[in-house]
Amino acid sequence: MSDSIHVEGTIERKGFGTGTWALVSTSGETYELHKAPKELQKAGLTVKVEGQIRKDVMTIAMIGPVLEVKHFEIRKQ
Repeated sequence: MSDSIHVEGTIERKGFGTGTWALVSTSGETYELHKAPKELQKAGLTVKVEGQIRKDVMTIAMIGPVLEVKHFEIRKQ
């Protein structure tokens, strides 16, 4: 796995059917959250996340790099 990254942005719900949770960064990049913590499963949250990009995980959504969250901070609800 790669080194940790830090991303700030907004949580969004993406996709059809069951969908997936995503983090859209302040710079416009979209990351698919791998096994998103329950606290992050709310659209519109502004957060700061530390995690790792998982190149070994494939998803149906394919909306962007898969980000495994290690630590997070909710900025506002």
